[in-house]
Amino acid sequence: MSKIFNCCVKKEVSKMESDKTDFIETPELKQNGVCPFSCDKVLDKHVKPNLKIKVPQPLKLKNHLVGEENYDNLHSHLEDVTSFSTKCSEAMCQSSIMDTPSRGDARTTDEIYRDAKSFLHEYFSSIRRQNSEAHISRLQEVERELRASGTYNLKTCELVFGAKLAWRNSTRCIGRIQWKKLQVFHCQEVSTARGMFEALCDHIKYATNRGNIRSAITIFRQRTDAAGAHDYRVWNPQLISYAGYREPDGTVLGDPARVEFTEVCMKLGWKPPRTAWDILPIVVSADGKEPEYFELPREIIMEVHMEHPNYPWFRDLGLRWYALPAVSNMRLDCGGLQFTATAFNGWYMGTEIACRNFCDANRLDILESVAMKMGLDTNSYVSLWKDKALVEVNIAVLHSFHRDNVSIVDHHSASEQFMKHLDNESRSRGGCPSDWIWIVPPMSSSLTAVFHQEMALYYIKPSYDYQEPAWKTHQWKTEGEKPRHRKFHFKQIARAVKFTSKLFSQALSKRIKATILYATETGKSEQYAKELGTIFGHVFNAQVFCMSDYDFFSIEHETLLLIVTSTFGNGEPPANGVDFANHLYQMLYSERKNQDEQNDSAGISKLPTPKTLMRTTSIMTPSIEYKRQLSRMESSKVGSFVEFKRQLTRLESNKSSIAGTSSVENIGPLSNVCYSVFALGSSAYPKFCNFGKTIDRVLEDLGGERLLDVSCGDEMCGLEQQFRTWASDIFHVACETFCLDENDMIKDAKKEFSKIPLTEETVRFGRPDNVPTIKTALENAFKKQLISCTVKENKNLGDVTADRTTVFLDLEANVKLKYEPGDHVGVMACNRKEIVDEVLNRLKGIDNYDKPLQLQLMKETLTPTGAIKTWEKHERIPAVTVRDIFTRFLDITTPPSTKLLKYLATACTDQNEAEYLRILIEDSTKYDDWRHHYYPHLAEVLAAVPTCRPHAALLAALLPPLQPRFYSISSTPLVDPTRIHVTVAVVVYKTQNGEGATHYGVCSTYLQNLTPNSELFVFIRRAPSFYMPQDISVPLILVGPGSGIAPFRGFWHHRRMQAKSSTQKPGPILLFFGARNRGMDLYKDEKQKLLQRGILSKSLLALSREKGESKKHVQALLEDEGEHITRMLTSEGGHFYVCGDCKMAEEVQHKLKAIIKVHANYTDEEVEDFLLSLMDENRYHEDIFGITLRTSIVHNTSRETAKRTRLESGQSIT
Repeated sequence: MSKIFNCCVKKEVSKMESDKTDFIETPELKQNGVCPFSCDKVLDKHVKPNLKIKVPQPLKLKNHLVGEENYDNLHSHLEDVTSFSTKCSEAMCQSSIMDTPSRGDARTTDEIYRDAKSFLHEYFSSIRRQNSEAHISRLQEVERELRASGTYNLKTCELVFGAKLAWRNSTRCIGRIQWKKLQVFHCQEVSTARGMFEALCDHIKYATNRGNIRSAITIFRQRTDAAGAHDYRVWNPQLISYAGYREPDGTVLGDPARVEFTEVCMKLGWKPPRTAWDILPIVVSADGKEPEYFELPREIIMEVHMEHPNYPWFRDLGLRWYALPAVSNMRLDCGGLQFTATAFNGWYMGTEIACRNFCDANRLDILESVAMKMGLDTNSYVSLWKDKALVEVNIAVLHSFHRDNVSIVDHHSASEQFMKHLDNESRSRGGCPSDWIWIVPPMSSSLTAVFHQEMALYYIKPSYDYQEPAWKTHQWKTEGEKPRHRKFHFKQIARAVKFTSKLFSQALSKRIKATILYATETGKSEQYAKELGTIFGHVFNAQVFCMSDYDFFSIEHETLLLIVTSTFGNGEPPANGVDFANHLYQMLYSERKNQDEQNDSAGISKLPTPKTLMRTTSIMTPSIEYKRQLSRMESSKVGSFVEFKRQLTRLESNKSSIAGTSSVENIGPLSNVCYSVFALGSSAYPKFCNFGKTIDRVLEDLGGERLLDVSCGDEMCGLEQQFRTWASDIFHVACETFCLDENDMIKDAKKEFSKIPLTEETVRFGRPDNVPTIKTALENAFKKQLISCTVKENKNLGDVTADRTTVFLDLEANVKLKYEPGDHVGVMACNRKEIVDEVLNRLKGIDNYDKPLQLQLMKETLTPTGAIKTWEKHERIPAVTVRDIFTRFLDITTPPSTKLLKYLATACTDQNEAEYLRILIEDSTKYDDWRHHYYPHLAEVLAAVPTCRPHAALLAALLPPLQPRFYSISSTPLVDPTRIHVTVAVVVYKTQNGEGATHYGVCSTYLQNLTPNSELFVFIRRAPSFYMPQDISVPLILVGPGSGIAPFRGFWHHRRMQAKSSTQKPGPILLFFGARNRGMDLYKDEKQKLLQRGILSKSLLALSREKGESKKHVQALLEDEGEHITRMLTSEGGHFYVCGDCKMAEEVQHKLKAIIKVHANYTDEEVEDFLLSLMDENRYHEDIFGITLRTSIVHNTSRETAKRTRLESGQSIT
C-alpha cells in the first residue's frame, strides 16, 4: 500500500511594513507615503530600501498511483492574496484536528483596507481591469467609506465573484469543480428576521428545483461593528435538518446531531410533533436582535424515501433524507468583511448520507440493523459485516435518489471530478489548497484516485470559515427573562412566503439581475429589447445595453442574459455587435485551446482562430460549417474531455451508475449564466437569422444554460407575433427558473404584453430648455459625430429607366476626412415632404408645427412613501420643431407595427375603421399579407381611416427612429481628403405586385433630389475587413455587379495614386462587373482609361439582359478566368473581394470553390480548408447589402417561402 503524505504548508503572515510599496497610489498615499489607515512612519523616498528578492519555491506533489507529479506554486504567492495560518507548528501538524469555531477577530480599518485592496486586485484582474482608473477609483471609494463608517459595502458583482472564489478556496470540499456555477443571492436590502426567512425559503425553492439541484448561496448583511452586536445570523447548522429529542432512557428520537439545536428551538417556543422526521424550524436573528423562529412549509422541502433495488425489506426501515444539503452556520470572509449569515448548498455525495448520517455510531447508527436483515454474522469483525452492510446502504441511497431524479454523485465519480479540478487549478493558478483528510471519501478510500494524491494544505481568502453556534454567542437583550418569540400559523407563513408586501417583494426579487443585450442595424432589435426590459423590470433588476456599450468582461458574472439581435449582410453581426461577437469567439478559442493543452492533443488539427470562427459562421452554411470547425478542436485521444456534444444537464452530469462510471460536465466560463436568444432576420436571405443562431451556440459551448431554444423572428412573416410569443415564454420560464411565485409584480409584468406602452396622459410636448442646431440634435439623437457636407455634383450614371437609375454624388466636407477605400458613409436622410405634410395634417394636440418643442415622458418611481411622478426629456428625440421630428427623426415609411395600429384604432371615431385595424392586429396572417402587399407608409394608413386623429406627442413617442442609410464610398482620400464620392442605386417600386402606388426609397431618392450646394449630414463607418492590402504589389480580384462596383472605384483610384508615389510595381487587378445591358456599364470610360494605364489588368463585363446576346452573370466570367484566379490566390497571395447582395455573394463563393477544386486539384475538404485560410489571413472580403424586396418576383417568392417554412416547422402564424 502506498504511503501517502498530507503536506501542510505553514506560513506566518507578517504585519504590513511601512516601506512596502505594493499599494495602488491613492491621493493620500501619494501625498503622505503611508497606507491611509496606517500609523507607521512616512516613507522616505530618498532612502534606498533593503531590497529582498523572493524566489518562489514550488512544492512537488506526487500521485502515488500513476507516478505523476505536479507542483504547487500558489502557496508561494500568498503575499499577493489575503491568507491566514494553519494551526501547525514546526514540531507538530494539527491538520487532522477540527478547527475550533470562533467569532472572528475584531478588525481595524487598516486591516479591512488591506484585505479589501487584495481582494479588489483579484476582482479587477479577473475582468482585465487591474490598475485601471476604475480600479483606483474603487479603492478610493472604499477608503472614504471606511473613514466615514468603519466599514464599506461590496458591490453585487464583487460579492458574486468573492462568493465563488471562496468556494474555489474551500480546502475541504471535494465538489469544487462546480465553483463557477454558483448562483449568488445578495440580500443587502433585507433587514428583518421575517425578510431573512422569506429569502431562505426562496433559496430552498430555487436550489431544490424539483430535484435538479442548483448550487446557490444567500448572503445577508455583513458585520458592521467589531463586537458583532449587530450581526445577522442563521442559527440552523443546515437550513433543512431533522430534529433530535433526548428520551428519558438516554436514547435519541430523530437525529442525535441536532439534539442541542432542537432544545434551543423548543426554548424559543417551538411545539414539535415529536416524531423521528420532524423538520426543524428556521431560526434567525437580524441586526443583533432577539431570534425568531419560522416553520418551513413542508411543500417546499423535497425528501427521498429510501429503498434498495434488491432488498424489499429496506423500505420497511422507514429511512428518508432531505434532498438539499444547505449549510447555514458558516461565515463568508471576503474583502476584509465578515458575512455572518449565509446559506450555501451544492448537492450530496452518496457517502455523506449513507456512511455519515445513516451509519455513524453517533448519528442514526443503522449499520447493525441492516447487517442483521442481510443475515450477516455481526459477532466477528473478521466477517467484514460492517463493510458489506455499508456498501448496501450506499447502494440504497444512490438508487433512491436516482429513482426520484434527485441530483447526487457517488464517491468514485466525485473523486475523479476532483482530480480533474486539481489539474485545472494547477494549470490555471498554480495550485489548489486541499485538506487530504476531508477530501478522501469515508468509504473505499484507497479505491479512489484522491487517496493516492499528495495535497498541499494552506488557507487563502475569500473563505468560508467556521463560527461559534449563534445560541452560544448571542447577546440577549434582557437577561433572566424568557426571550420573546413570535408564533406564526400556517396561513401566516404561506402569506409570508408569497411576499404580501409589494414594495418588499420588489426589492427582494430585484436581487436577480437580468441583462438584455441588443445589436441592430435598423433599430427594431433595440425597440424589442427595451420592451423586454420594461416587462422584466417589474420582477427582475433589468438592464438594457447595446452590445457595443456593454462591458464584455462582465458576462462571466451575469445571472440571466437575454439577447435580441438582427443579422447583417450575409449572416454577419450588425456593426454594433461585432466587438461583442469577437469577444465571445476569443473566449471560446481560449477555452478550447486550454482544453487542448490539458489533454496534450498533439495530433489535433490547427485550432480555428476567433477571426476564422467569425467568418465561418457568417459566410458558410452555419449548421454544418460551425460544427465542422469546432470539431477540429476535438482530441483524437480516447477518453478526452474535449468534446463538442450536447452539454449535460446538472442532473445528468451528477447521476452515475452504481457501477461507478460517470460523465464529467464541461464547466465553461459561462456556466452560471442562464440565457435565451431572439434572432431577427428575413427568410429571403440565405443565412436567415444566422448571427442570433451563432450567438446561441457559442453561449452554449461556453457553458451557458439555455432556458429556451433560439427563436427566429422573420420579417417576411409574423415577426411581431413571434417576438410577443418568445417574450411571454421567456418571462414565464425565467420566473419559474428563479422560483418567483405569482404576485402583483408578475401580474403587472404580464399586463405589459397586451397594453400600449404609453398613453396620451404620459406623453406631452413641453417648452424646451434650449434649442440645438439640427446637426447637434441629430448627433445627440443618434450618438454619432456628424460631418456637414455640400453637394458639388449630382449626375446620372448610365441609362435612366423608369425603374432603374444609378446616380453619382460628389460631396465636399468642411473638414479633412479620415477614411479608407472600402469604408461606408452613413447618410442622415429626410422623409419625403408630401408624406410628412399628410401626416402633420392629421395630428391633434399641436397648433404650430414649426415651433421648437421638447417631447417629454412621465416617469413613475416607487418609493417607500409612495409613487413619485416626474416629466423627463425623451432620450432620443431632441428639442426641435414637430415638422423636423417627422422629417428627420421618425420612420414614417415603414408599415406601422401592430402596437402602433392598436393605438391608431383607439384614435378612430368610426367603429368600422377601428374594427378594420383590430382585424389586422389580432390576425397575424392578415397583418403580414397587408404589410407586404401594400407596404403602406403612415400617410397611406391614415388615409384608409379618415376619422383617425392621433395625438402628436404620443405618435412621435411610438414611432421608430429613422435610421441612417449606408453606402460604400467610391473615392480615396489620396485624391482629395475633403471629398467623398457615392454611387447610389435609386429605389423606386410599385406595391401590390407592381400594380399599386409608387413608393420611393427614403434615402436614395433624397440623395437623387439634392441639388448642388445642398447641405447634408453624414458620418464614416469603418469596414476594416474590406480594406486593401498595404503592399501594392498584391493581386486583387474584384467582383461586383450593378452598384456593387461602388467600393471598387475607390480601390482603383487609390491604387492609381499609390502607383504614382511608389517605386514598386503595382500588382494586377481583375475586375468582374455585371449589368443588365451595355447602357448600364457604370464608369465605362474610367475603366477604359485605367486599362490603358495598366492600373486595371482586365475589366470583364457580364450582361444579363442585352438584346441579341446570351444571358451571362459574373459567375460565368469567374469560370472563364478560373486558372488565372486560382494561381493568384494559391501562389501569388492575392485578395478576393465581393460586393453585392447576399444571394449573389453566396453564388460567387460556391463558384470560387468549384474553380479552385478543378484548377488546384483539391479535394472538397482541402477546398474548404483553403477558403478558411483565406478568411483567417483576411484575403477573402465581402461587402454585402440586402436583396431588393420591392420587385414583384422576389417579393412573392420570399413571402411564399416564408409561409411554407413556417408551416413546415409546425409554427402557427395566426
